[in-house]
Amino acid sequence: MSIWDAFNKISSPKSNLGGRIEYIIAGLGNPGISYEGSRHNAGFMAVEALEKKYGFELKSHKFKALVGEAVIADKRVLVLKPQTYMNNSGEAIAQAADFYKLDADNIIVIFDDISLEPGNIRIRRKGSSGGHNGIKSIIELLDSEDFPRIKLGVGAKPHRDYDLADWVLGKFTDEQRQSFDSRLDDVCDAVELILSGKIDEAMNNYN
Repeated sequence: MSIWDAFNKISSPKSNLGGRIEYIIAGLGNPGISYEGSRHNAGFMAVEALEKKYGFELKSHKFKALVGEAVIADKRVLVLKPQTYMNNSGEAIAQAADFYKLDADNIIVIFDDISLEPGNIRIRRKGSSGGHNGIKSIIELLDSEDFPRIKLGVGAKPHRDYDLADWVLGKFTDEQRQSFDSRLDDVCDAVELILSGKIDEAMNNYN
C-alpha cells in the first residue's frame, strides 16, 4: 500500500457499522405529522418498509435529514429521509453524497409518481425530473440526472382542474393504500437488486 492509499484509508468517512458507506438510499417526502400518509410521502413509506425488513432505524439527524445505516445486499448504505420539505430534497442528498464522496449512480431515490396508479412501480437507471420538484432539486444540486430511481404510483388527479398540490398532499383511499402497500416488499427486493448491480433485472421483474 502506498503512502497516499494509506492516507485515503485513514481519512475516508466511515460508517458506524464499520467500513465505508457505499450507497445512499433516499426516500422523498415532507416531514411532520400533518403530511404522514400523504401521496407525496410515498418515498418515506418505502423507507419505513426498508427499516422494518432490515432491522435498522432512522434516528439520527444529519445532512438536513433523518438518517440510519444498514447493510443491504452486502453493501453498507446510508438511508435517509430529507427533512427540508420536498422541493429542497437535493440539499440533504447532495450534502450526504459530498461527505461520502459518492457519485450519482450510487444514490437510489424513491418517490411518488402521479402518472402511475397505486400499486404500480417504475424503476429507471436515470432520467429527467418529469416535473417532480423533489427530483428537480436533486438533479440541480448533484448536477447530474444519472441516479437510479424507483417511482411509486400514487394515481393521477381526478380531473384537470383539481389542484396538484392538494392532490399529492392528500391521503390515499383505503383501496389505494392497500394497492400501494402490496408492492412495498417488491420495492425492498428491487433495492437489493440495484445494490447488487442488477438494475436490469429489477426493471424486468417489477416494472
